Amino acid sequence: MIKNFVLLVVVIGLLLAGCSGGTLETGTLEGRVTIGPLSPVEQPGEKPPVPPEVYEARKVMVYDRSGSKLIEKVDLGQDGYYSVKLSPGIYTVDINYSGIDSSGDVPKKIEIRAGETVKLDIDIDTGIR
Repeated sequence: MIKNFVLLVVVIGLLLAGCSGGTLETGTLEGRVTIGPLSPVEQPGEKPPVPPEVYEARKVMVYDRSGSKLIEKVDLGQDGYYSVKLSPGIYTVDINYSGIDSSGDVPKKIEIRAGETVKLDIDIDTGIR
């Protein structure tokens, strides 16, 4: 009888702990997006500053595993950095292509684990020559 009571208390405690409104464990996807060239006369090795509106026009797109359902559209900071919290799982990361943008870094499948950070830097080639 006492064993059953203790078992019942443990089960109720576990149920209450699961319903306490605690936050779901998440992981983080972060990185830096570089964009260029920005003009046809840009010399190799030359990196002029990127205006904020160039970053504002681009987004990091996070899709489900298959790449068909959009999960998150992530804005870039004025310096190209981005960060997003995601539930554990496998995702496909891409960009919103602007003009003739291209990148050999995406699309890319990533795995997010609770409490961990995945770093994915993306270099966007604007195609300007």
